[in-house]
Amino acid sequence: MTAFAPSPRTDTAGPADGSVALAGFGYRQELHRSMGRYASFAAGFSFISVLTTVFQFFAFGYSFGGGAFFWTWPAVLLGQLLVAACFAELAARYPISGAIYQWSTRLSRPAFGWFAGWIMVTGQVVVVAAAALALQMVLPAVWSGFQVVGGDPAPTTATGAANAAVLAVVLLALTTVVNVLDNRVLSAVNRVGVTAEIIGAVLIVVLLLTHSERGGGVTLHTGGEGGAIGALLVGAFAAAYVLIGFDSAGEMSEETREPRRTAPRTILTALLAAGVLATLMVLGGLLAAPSLTDGRLGTEGLAYVLTSSLGPGVGKALLLDVALAVAVATLAIQTSATRMLFSMARDGVLPASRLLSRVSPRTGMPAAPAVVVGVAAAGLCLLNLASPEAFLAIGTTCIAMLYLAYAMVTGPMLLRRLRGQWSTGAGVDERGGPLFSLGRWGLPVNALALVYGLFMTVNLAWPRAAVYDPEGGHWYFQWFTVLFLGTMLVLGAAYRTLRRPAPIASPAPAPS
Repeated sequence: MTAFAPSPRTDTAGPADGSVALAGFGYRQELHRSMGRYASFAAGFSFISVLTTVFQFFAFGYSFGGGAFFWTWPAVLLGQLLVAACFAELAARYPISGAIYQWSTRLSRPAFGWFAGWIMVTGQVVVVAAAALALQMVLPAVWSGFQVVGGDPAPTTATGAANAAVLAVVLLALTTVVNVLDNRVLSAVNRVGVTAEIIGAVLIVVLLLTHSERGGGVTLHTGGEGGAIGALLVGAFAAAYVLIGFDSAGEMSEETREPRRTAPRTILTALLAAGVLATLMVLGGLLAAPSLTDGRLGTEGLAYVLTSSLGPGVGKALLLDVALAVAVATLAIQTSATRMLFSMARDGVLPASRLLSRVSPRTGMPAAPAVVVGVAAAGLCLLNLASPEAFLAIGTTCIAMLYLAYAMVTGPMLLRRLRGQWSTGAGVDERGGPLFSLGRWGLPVNALALVYGLFMTVNLAWPRAAVYDPEGGHWYFQWFTVLFLGTMLVLGAAYRTLRRPAPIASPAPAPS
């Protein structure tokens, strides 16, 4: 097991390949360091994947929040930018795979960091499943032949949910293969997919805004039950689900050239670009929808708007681009979870650590973690066969777990600041420039990021019967997020108690 070494001096840049800096943390360079700035940006952007997630959750957000759910997007984007700014500081100082696990461990204690990594990686596995299930929102709308199960393709129906599981398992098989092939293949697929997604997203925004049926006043109307505030809190689930995963640029630090300089910038640019595009897409969908009252916007979402407002030809062509985005997003999220498993395993703190930490010298890829993530995500997708409510339960569970894991980084980071153990100006990057720093804004930004993260975690996990079990027949879906998180914590605690891993040296304090 590799013990945590003291943080390397951050006032010396070292070679741009990052191997010396990585050695300073106690690790060998095993992953192939071949990613440039655009590939790093693509890693964060493809995890967020605005086309995948907006199409997946638009109908849900509108059905609860009405047109006013638009305002939850800039609100969530602002909150996530606070978190991303903190992560950018950490990415510059700790350019290591398994970012959330590594950052939390080095800011707090090994046990606390282990649980942050455990929650993050299990949450990422759930995100992989949720992303793969999104194919059901687009492929049957392109061609009815993709509805292989037969019956109603709506994901809220039994046949739609079952078909979603079938499509998702096929997709996961493909992404697992790519994740074990080669780092260069993975990076190329990611770059091409992100480029196509950005072009498609911009086209969708422009076409929707130029086909507007109404004015911006639609964004002032709320829907659902429980009053405007309650409706918007639930409607915010859509934005909360979309705007996660920007930390993937940090997850890929050991495969990125000049990571201290590159990762902080791509974390922020990926989130900002995705957030702006997603917000405009939601606005365009609300303005261009043929009808706000026929019920289709709350069940079929943006797929209905595209095919109805832009015509079947253009609409289906754009939906194919969305399907590509879904595939690339699933690939990117699986890659991120794979790197988290690898990072924890090489510290010897997971079952089968020797196998999970093995990297192929030829491909530069940890194959075993990719297979584990793919199989586990496929198993979760099969829950969709039990009930259509499983889709929403899976989606909100993964968001809540990632928000909690983020808070397990921003929390210890805030304690460091309050104790005067965080320097605002130490260190240089690979080119000799100053490391990314929030300066005197660090304390208020960090505090607000933690409060926002905890608030959203509670909001997402709250067992609302009207949301998770509207038919009243599956109480376990109402409590799915709480039960799943509790189960993961119990399993993690049991493993640590029974396994009793060798003690890890206390991590060094943040650079000062």
